[in-house]
This record gives sequence, structure tokens and C-alpha cells, in this order.
Amino acid sequence: MRWNEKPYHSLDYELKKRFGEKVYRLTLNAGMSCPNRDGTIGYGGCIFCSAGGSGEFAADPSLSISRQMDAAKERLSKKRTASRYIAYFQAYTNTYAPVPYLDAVFTEALSHPDVVALSVATRPDCLEPPVLKLLDRLNRIKPVWVELGLQTMHEDTAAFLRRGYPLSVFEDALARLRACGIEVITHVILGLPGESKDRMLQTIQYLSARDIQGIKLQLLHILKGTDLAVFYKQEPFRVFTLEEYVQTVVTCVEHLHPDIVIHRLTGDGPKDLLIAPLWSQSKRYVLNTIHRQFRIQNTWQGKAL
Repeated sequence: MRWNEKPYHSLDYELKKRFGEKVYRLTLNAGMSCPNRDGTIGYGGCIFCSAGGSGEFAADPSLSISRQMDAAKERLSKKRTASRYIAYFQAYTNTYAPVPYLDAVFTEALSHPDVVALSVATRPDCLEPPVLKLLDRLNRIKPVWVELGLQTMHEDTAAFLRRGYPLSVFEDALARLRACGIEVITHVILGLPGESKDRMLQTIQYLSARDIQGIKLQLLHILKGTDLAVFYKQEPFRVFTLEEYVQTVVTCVEHLHPDIVIHRLTGDGPKDLLIAPLWSQSKRYVLNTIHRQFRIQNTWQGKAL
């Protein structure tokens, strides 16, 4: 199966198929927190999570959602011509707030005439029935995607990460979201301490057999100010080389069901915070290297060309 210019079922391909043109994310910040930071579940968040709650590239939370969107569109316009957008709530846990507040910020974003979909990053243990009811209602207006940070299927690794919930919670959240017809995108981190390539592939194969619609593959970044950085200094562990990461990503993609949309193959670590791996600073080079490896192996989503 061919996916236009990409050797996998890319988000870019999927968006053009659905909306007839290229669509860009507007990364928003609704100023929420996380139960793994405020003491409800724990303090300090997941061991890899920065002070910005993975939202270093999000907009200024002191601005209204509409003003954040205008600012994001203006920044984007300096690089690309765009007319349609995904409103992406990224920083921290974006269903961890009173439902009236969630309703207000999500509705404000969805009401923008140029927004074609809403994407909400959250934890699977922060999807209470009233929140699901809201997301279900909004999904009937425009598509709503929920992004769940699983990172790994392995309970021992999850405990080390201080993820704060067992795999069964993810499975329950997935089932309830899909019962509402809401698309689910799952986040996976590759290169976690103690995770061999086989264990990473087990997570990929587990997800490939689940009713998820998208996946984000994220390289583990060790960032200043995180507990992972402290651990790395005290007990240095081996991180991926570029060549190892590229090969791992290609293998993971080849084990995914072709209907699953691949939203990300790597990620951005803020350069002023990044400790390792430093080769990841050039995201474009990493992506080009991954695509070149696909061509070398002569495979597209696990099928010979």
C-alpha cells in the first residue's frame, strides 16, 4: 500500500484525505495541571516530564484561547501558507479541570471557522463520565481526538516512570472513548531505561491489536530539571544512537496495523533543556534519515514495494 510521499500512513496523508488540503496544528495551553503533580496521585509528575508539562512549544496560557490561536497562526504564516487547523491542547493534562471550564475552552477553539478538529492530550485516569459526555457532544460538532500518554505497556517500566496508573486503566479509557466514537491517539516513548528492543516491540504489537486510530512515537529526551536527568547523572544509562533509533522506528512502524495513523516518528526536546541525546536537536535530519532507511529496506508499512 502506498501513502503518497511517505513510506507509512502519515498524519499529513490522512488529513489531506479527510479535509482535502494540508492542515496544521495550533498548539494551545489552557493552564491546567496534572494529578501526578498536585498530590492527587503524586508529586513531580512522570520522571521524564519537564516543568512545562511537555508544553514548551505551546502558547502563553495567560492569553485567551482565541488570542493564542491568532498568535500561533501568525507564527505559522511566516513559514507556511495555511488555512485550516487542528486546535491542539498539549501542556499537562487537558481534561483535569471542572467540566464548565473544559466546555468553555474547547468550545472556543472549535468555534473558530478555520479549525477542523480538536485534539486533547490527557491521562486515561482523567476521563470521568461528565468529561466523556462533553467530549462526545463536541465530537458531534467537529472531530475530537483524545491523545493518551501510555508510553509503555510494561508495568515495571511504568512504575519507574511514576506513570501513576496500571495498563487496565488505559484499556478502560480506550473502550469508553471508542464507545463514544472518539478517535484515540496513543503516545509511546522509545528508549526508556531498561526497555530492550523486544520490549518496545511488545508495546507496539499490543497497540497494533487495539482499537486505536493513531500513534505518536517519541524518542526519550533527557531534559534539565526533570527527575530523569537526576537519575541519568547518578546512574548513567545508555541512550539511543541515531542509527539505533532510526532502525527501531522503522521496525516499530512495520509492526503496526496499516490503518493506524502515525502522527509522530520523533519529537522536539527544547535545545536549552536537552541533555541527551544531542543528535536529536536536528529533527529534520532525523526524519530524513528515517525515511531514507525505509527506502533502503524497501518497505512501506511492512509490505514490499
